[in-house]
Amino acid sequence: MSESWSPFSYVVTNLARFIRPNEITFSGVNSTPPMLACLLAKKAYDWDFIYINVAGGVDPRPSHIPLSSSDPVLAEQSASIFANEDFYDLCTRGRMDLTFLGAAQIDGQGCANNSVIGDWHAPKVRLPGGGGGAVMLPTAKRACTWRTEHSRRTFVEKLDFRTSWGGFSGVVTPIAVFIKRDDRLALQSWHPEASLEEVQARTGFSFDVAGAEPTAMPTVAERNALKALDPDGQFERDAAVVLR
Repeated sequence: MSESWSPFSYVVTNLARFIRPNEITFSGVNSTPPMLACLLAKKAYDWDFIYINVAGGVDPRPSHIPLSSSDPVLAEQSASIFANEDFYDLCTRGRMDLTFLGAAQIDGQGCANNSVIGDWHAPKVRLPGGGGGAVMLPTAKRACTWRTEHSRRTFVEKLDFRTSWGGFSGVVTPIAVFIKRDDRLALQSWHPEASLEEVQARTGFSFDVAGAEPTAMPTVAERNALKALDPDGQFERDAAVVLR
């Protein structure tokens, strides 16, 4: 497997590719891959954007890269400090361009389940619930999520519980990148070491494949930026992301 396009770097880099110039972008709690993606974009791309994080930082310049996406170091040298209600206020006023939010289950419409696995009244697993995502997913202009695995237990035809409406406009896994098209998730590209057939076999809902192709390899700038953020590979080891 190419060192420059490991499953971990695939997830982080393709999350970064959803960020656009001059937009306001938010990454939340327990969100290390999008935290790294936002910091990667700051280093790798020749344009700028506003990065807000759940620690309250606005375009921070942290002295080091913390293991937790909620670490106060992510507010160091910030332009200002945001409270939680400020994130939600931006979203409900239509000012949040892109937010990264987690999901336990995702359906073909891009809707999320973060509440229960199994029946609501007798669940196999009780999950944390919607939290801020229940506000931000329906109200942000775009929302993206990621999974460190790609399987039919995560990508399902029918959610066990619909926690959040609105639907993700982008989803990244170790083997694929999905985008929203005609109100459903469609395949944009797949990991060069995977295949279209593998993505279809490991996804529980049908999806459009028109125009899909192998994902473009990381640029030198993207590789160098991620290496600078994770020089000893600690984040990659902790994430333990694998293709299969």
